[in-house]
Amino acid sequence: MDSQAVTAVGVDFGGTSIKLGVCRGEELLETDAPIITGDYKEPDELIRAMAERVEKLRAKYPDIKAIGVGVPGLVDFDKGFVHVLTNVPGWHHIPLRKILGDLTGLPITVENDANAMAYAEWRYGAAKGMKNVVALTLGTGVGGGLILNEQMYRGGHFSAGEIGQMSIHFEGVSGHYGNLGALEKYVGNNQIAEHAVHRYAQAGLHREASQCTPKAIAEAAQAGDDIARQVWGEVADWLGTALASIAWLLNPDAFVIGGGVAQAGPLLFEPLEARMKSMLSTVVWEGLKLLPAKFSNESGIIGNAALAADMSKSA
Repeated sequence: MDSQAVTAVGVDFGGTSIKLGVCRGEELLETDAPIITGDYKEPDELIRAMAERVEKLRAKYPDIKAIGVGVPGLVDFDKGFVHVLTNVPGWHHIPLRKILGDLTGLPITVENDANAMAYAEWRYGAAKGMKNVVALTLGTGVGGGLILNEQMYRGGHFSAGEIGQMSIHFEGVSGHYGNLGALEKYVGNNQIAEHAVHRYAQAGLHREASQCTPKAIAEAAQAGDDIARQVWGEVADWLGTALASIAWLLNPDAFVIGGGVAQAGPLLFEPLEARMKSMLSTVVWEGLKLLPAKFSNESGIIGNAALAADMSKSA
């Protein structure tokens, strides 16, 4: 453990619950019980509950210096302002940094949750020590974060890295914003299940979507199911098409892939590597790493705490 590391609270704000933890460097010292978002009618009430939990943690860890909050939505990083939260009613145009800062007296960072995952993996995880990293999470949707020249790249309006909205087919399935062929409409959990049901039906086999989750399809493929293996090959083709385009644009040192879909391991990573290699020049491909994420469910807590700690040291 780094004796000079700043102790900070990381807050991982999900659609149904909020997880808090105390970190010192990459060490997760303690996690608190989740806060259930549905128990609070108004944003102010929920923020007060977060502040109360922080105070409880500070009683045990008085050296806490900062709080980092990661949210599943669009934020203004400079102002600590939440434009809108996914799946949390009432969270529109909320000055989260000011409210939480006034309640706790601590410096606050407010970040997109995928960026927090990217920061965790670059600062302490699979991509530690690398200069240019693209991180993505594969779950219900597809989120992404960019580390360029050893700095988080957020874009002109703090919305860079939305890999799930990239098109892999200009006449494909319509995405959430009307963008045809949006990647997450092909490799999201639900879309993989729907595609697997379709592939089984083509082979004369009936499967329910609940039987075709990414985990179930991975288990079937590992047991020798050819249709399940075919599904993973197609997922790798779709994902590889997007990542190859990103590689041509940014020439990163590594892609770090996390989330539930990435748990398929070699079933995903081996065909993904072959697909990308077939689409890239040797100059771009050589040295490019495809890495599974080091951190799992703790990435949001660790990434937000690390970001808040680093910002407090530079302030």
